[in-house]
Amino acid sequence: MTDALMRKVSWRLLPFLMLCYFVAYLDRVNVGFAALTMNRDLGLSAEAYGFGAGIFFFGYFLFEVPSNVILERVGARTWIARIMISWAVISASTAFVTGERSFVLVRFLLGLAEAGFFPGIILYLTYWYPSQRRAGIVGTFMMAVPVSAAIGSPLSAWIMAAADGAHGLAGWQWLYLLEAAPSLLLGLAVPFVLTDRPEAASWLTPAERSALACEIERDRQAIRRPALGLGQALVHPQVLALALVYLGLSAGLYGVGLWLPQIVRGFGLSTLETGFVTAIPYLVAAAGMVAWTRMSDRRGERIRHVAFPAFAGGLALAVSGQTAASAPAMALLSLATLGVFCALPTFWTLPTALLSGSAAAGGIALINAVGGLGGFIGPYLVGWIKDATGRFDLALAAIAALMIAAGLLTLVLGRTMRRG
Repeated sequence: MTDALMRKVSWRLLPFLMLCYFVAYLDRVNVGFAALTMNRDLGLSAEAYGFGAGIFFFGYFLFEVPSNVILERVGARTWIARIMISWAVISASTAFVTGERSFVLVRFLLGLAEAGFFPGIILYLTYWYPSQRRAGIVGTFMMAVPVSAAIGSPLSAWIMAAADGAHGLAGWQWLYLLEAAPSLLLGLAVPFVLTDRPEAASWLTPAERSALACEIERDRQAIRRPALGLGQALVHPQVLALALVYLGLSAGLYGVGLWLPQIVRGFGLSTLETGFVTAIPYLVAAAGMVAWTRMSDRRGERIRHVAFPAFAGGLALAVSGQTAASAPAMALLSLATLGVFCALPTFWTLPTALLSGSAAAGGIALINAVGGLGGFIGPYLVGWIKDATGRFDLALAAIAALMIAAGLLTLVLGRTMRRG
């Protein structure tokens, strides 16, 4: 299979998938900027905000595995379109919450609606790319996240400042309404842009379709492990260990991400200034993560390329909480963010090398669901510690410990996978 064919596939699929993930992440985390004024308007404490921001991942957890299994059966085009349209409608409805209960309810429903999107895309990419190319491809796809945060941070701040009071709505309400619209439009476009599998790709020649399908099948046959059924995959020790690794990484991603605007605001900045400064860690991450994942592909090594950035990011996060000056603190927060984003794409090559077929659909979804609970634990833990102590440094230290534990577990998992 030629590099030219892979470039053709990538140019057809990746820009659109990245755009979809861009708006998905924006809708997921714009609550961090909305909180700058929403918390005051709704009377939310730090703990209540952390709980509501994180409860999204309980909805995610409940529907993740069924959603991915359905995607495997009905096809990516139909199911991803359903996911995007429903989450757009629910995300927009966050503009009309009136207090803690309605805020928590809408965030939970948003998690239900979005469940299956990210693991569905990871599964979808296995239909098109052999395993030796996946770290770089997943890294390129996931670059949409730091780019979304880097662009979305100043954009969100600008919307909140510019639209505040228009037609009787607060800036944070306009934020939810305006940033939900692209998700709705892209969801409507999905059936016309995506192709479920190479065999159905009219934009490839017959020879290209055959070559790609044969390569993917050879790649699946080359996995030197007994094929697992769906039920076996859901209780397999290595799958559960991968879920715990992802939990630690997710706690770092969202424990920092959903609180970063408030941490930066604490430096004494305006809302608009907060938006631009918050973008810095994500620009650093976007620059580094693709190079890191390509190095992993070139070396054919995965375990250390997950563990090392988890260690480095956790240590940087812990030290950042002890740094009073804003510039060094932002440098350390940028390093912590870079660590998370370097570890995550390479991490997703591990379950796709272990699982295939319906086991991949269920196993990847389980890892993302259980591990995604770190997206609840991280923000809630930060809010709880902040309310209890009045300090962010202790909260960041707790998140750092989870990241470092994820790195250690990755090294242990690497030994068991080599023996398997």
